[in-house]
Amino acid sequence: MNSELLIPLIIYLVLVFAIAVYSQSTQRNKPNFLSNYFLGNRSMGGFVLAMTLAATYASASSFIGGPGAAYKMGLGWVLLAMIQLPAAWLTLGVLGKKFAIEARRHNALTLNDMLYARYRNRTVVILASITLLLAFFAIMVVQFVGAARLLQTVTGLSYLQGLTVFAITVGIYTTIGGFRAVVVTDAVQGIMMIIGTIALLFGVIHAGGGLGKLVTDLHQIDPSLITPYGPDNFLNQPFMLSFWILVCFGVIGLPHAAVRCMSYKSSQSLHRGMIISTAMVAFLMLGMHLSGALGRVLVPEIDSPDQIMPTLMVTVLSPAIAGIFLAGPMAAIMSTIDSQLIQASATLLKDLYLNYISPKTSSPKKLSRLSFWITGIFSALVFMAAINPPDMIIWLNLLAFGGLQAVFLWPLVLGLYWRKASAMGALCSMLIGLICYTSLSLIKPNLFGVHAIVPTLTLGLITFVLVSIIRPNKTTSE
Repeated sequence: MNSELLIPLIIYLVLVFAIAVYSQSTQRNKPNFLSNYFLGNRSMGGFVLAMTLAATYASASSFIGGPGAAYKMGLGWVLLAMIQLPAAWLTLGVLGKKFAIEARRHNALTLNDMLYARYRNRTVVILASITLLLAFFAIMVVQFVGAARLLQTVTGLSYLQGLTVFAITVGIYTTIGGFRAVVVTDAVQGIMMIIGTIALLFGVIHAGGGLGKLVTDLHQIDPSLITPYGPDNFLNQPFMLSFWILVCFGVIGLPHAAVRCMSYKSSQSLHRGMIISTAMVAFLMLGMHLSGALGRVLVPEIDSPDQIMPTLMVTVLSPAIAGIFLAGPMAAIMSTIDSQLIQASATLLKDLYLNYISPKTSSPKKLSRLSFWITGIFSALVFMAAINPPDMIIWLNLLAFGGLQAVFLWPLVLGLYWRKASAMGALCSMLIGLICYTSLSLIKPNLFGVHAIVPTLTLGLITFVLVSIIRPNKTTSE
């Protein structure tokens, strides 16, 4: 075990805990505990909004799974990854201002509060809650696996030891600090991601003798690695176009991204956040995926593509710099899982427990204790599920992403912008989307290169519109 690698990480983790403790002390016993714990009292500025949105979007899939796919597929996957560039801009642009106005109007603290305020249908809320919890569970397993593999490869810890260290760290600071700790640490984590990306990409290019030589050597390994379509023409045009729906346009329907649109403080913060977050997503996606693709030259053989990033760290960087970089992907993973963990806690506590089990509970002390227990138990369950990891985490991550989009995209967007959107239309669209996406993902029929999310969202949209026209609300929401 290399102590030089661990010192920067330990310093970073201490900083994270300090932020969590401070955040917890500022909200302790406040009468508006729920608003503080789950939304940070809607006080995010533009920079923090941008950092938390970009950091939440850039996850283990971006820092571990995506570069692993680029290692396997070549520069074509780098091109594919860049179609994610407008994701943050689209999310804030489509949902941002109107979503925040409606959230304040209805005093909504969670995404499901927004759905209930719009549709006034408990079945919609319950289905949305169950889907969110299941999908977040799968995505958080991906983050835990990515972090454990990172620690395993770089520090010499066993997979289980690395998993334990990560689970305890992220579980405790999220449980203690709530949303305010999450967004503040996301800002710190965003900076660490940028530093890590610069360090690794520079190290790979330097170790390989320059960008031109690396591309030439990549061509010698396999000419298809420098084509837009990858080995066996896997990255064909229908797949690329439909992949854009999954990782860019469909991001509008991801609950952990959409909830950021409820928590900023002003229109100026929103506009600044759109610019900064778009630039950051572009930089991170290009830097990390290009490093993974070019790393094929430096590390021709590897047991699992998901190990390429931590392997490159110890190959091309000095121990001290590698230790700094280690905090980068750890930050990406932690920033995603803490956001989903706090929202899963909000769903269980606010959307299900307070709404349907014990609606009279209002004591800040009791709510604080309940939120701590719920977040801690959910973390423990994810830890147990991550003990036996899949080979490539990116596919599990994308599967869960698609499931969330199939359920949430149209009820959110049409609920905001179409006056005739009805509760029955939303419910049928959610059910059809979930059934269609799950069936196509399991059966895997030949869709001529088109990803399952495309027919799923198309069918969901048609269902929503037709059912809303046939079964309108008795009184249409404004």
